[in-house]
Amino acid sequence: MSADKSGEIDLEYELDDRPPWLESILLGIQHVAVMIVPATAVAFIVAGEVGLDAANTAYIVQMVLLFSGLATVVQAYTVGPVGSRLPIVMGTSFTFVGAAATVGIDYGLSAVFGAILVTGFVVEGLIGWQFNRIKPFFPPLVTGLVVAIIGLYLVPVGMDYSAGGVGAADYGAAYNIGLAALVLGVAIALNLFTDGATRLLSTLAGIAVGYAVAIPLGVVDFGPVTSAAWVAIPQPGAFGLSFEPVPIVTFAFLFLVSAMETVGDMSGITAAEGRNPTDEEFRGGLLTDGLLSSVASIFGAFPVTSFSQNVGIVNFTGVMSRHVVGVAGVILAVLGLSPKVGAAVTTIPSAVFGGAVLLMAGMVAASGVRLIFLHTNLDRRNMVVVAASLGLGLGIATRPEALHGLPQAAQTFFGQPVIVTALTALVLNTFAPGDQSPLFETADDGTLADTPEQPTVTDD
Repeated sequence: MSADKSGEIDLEYELDDRPPWLESILLGIQHVAVMIVPATAVAFIVAGEVGLDAANTAYIVQMVLLFSGLATVVQAYTVGPVGSRLPIVMGTSFTFVGAAATVGIDYGLSAVFGAILVTGFVVEGLIGWQFNRIKPFFPPLVTGLVVAIIGLYLVPVGMDYSAGGVGAADYGAAYNIGLAALVLGVAIALNLFTDGATRLLSTLAGIAVGYAVAIPLGVVDFGPVTSAAWVAIPQPGAFGLSFEPVPIVTFAFLFLVSAMETVGDMSGITAAEGRNPTDEEFRGGLLTDGLLSSVASIFGAFPVTSFSQNVGIVNFTGVMSRHVVGVAGVILAVLGLSPKVGAAVTTIPSAVFGGAVLLMAGMVAASGVRLIFLHTNLDRRNMVVVAASLGLGLGIATRPEALHGLPQAAQTFFGQPVIVTALTALVLNTFAPGDQSPLFETADDGTLADTPEQPTVTDD
């Protein structure tokens, strides 16, 4: 895969292309295989923290899969103004893990789902609906930094998975590192040195080879498959809904971050075509995040948002077809209706998954860097914005204990690397004079005008 002067990569399948059905299914499975473990891990982590039994845990996992699939299909094909018509795979983000667990313990899961119901649509939905008004505040410099920090932040997660998973008794064991290296090596080799289907399915092939090797090593646990039910029906209000001020404010901030992540992910997707998303794509994508998250909360699912790993797959394979992602959404929804099938997929060992995440995280970060390079003049002003944003974000990611002297609420908010990077980039880019600032305009001679003006606002 190469890039032309505009940054567009050589796409095997473009946005509206329809690959043959068998190839589409395999490519869709590849998308599912990369995101299903972290998506369901969010449910497992929160359920464990609040002390749910196995049956309720399995139900939440089922709902996460079901609504991830439904939201993915909506993104690919749209329902009215909801959906972007872009190849965006949706799932439950780790952004919400800490807050969901803490609020669940202090207030109960009903307060968690009540807060999601309110803030999903009100915060992210309204941002999507009125994106024309706030778009000037999210130029490529800001969105590119958000994409980059998402990828960089996932690298340690990928390393932890590659070592066997945080807290695992065999963390760092040689066979875990070997499995991750095998997956990584197979995926890279097939992508760089082969053509056709083997290149397009390189990530899935790496996971398959790693899984096959893991079985005789005895690190694949089939226990969850035997204990899971074949079919389970969604139940509205399964955990109740209650509305508490503190949880609502907490999730409102997190949905603001989720909106920034989605803006960054959408920019990372369209960067494969050497462009930024259109206003309509931004609006539809953000509306999907907010509205589908609110609907999902009624049935007991955590917020669904765009998955950065799958942005990496699009750029890594050159397959941008939204129809492939639509197939992935259908697969996810079917898995959500069949807990036994979903349980079989989640038997993928952490180390096998980790090898794939490392590769995808690097591709996401690279997509963010490319987005900045293509659309930003890296002069002194913009270099300072990049340096401050990434420095603070990575500082928080690597040394979160540095914030322990702050109040707990501040630790929760500023302990998120994506929040810190996004807000730093947003504030600096807005108030520092420059061609990407919405508060300053460029004069005819290329210098900044003396009088800053507000960005033009147009009615929808």
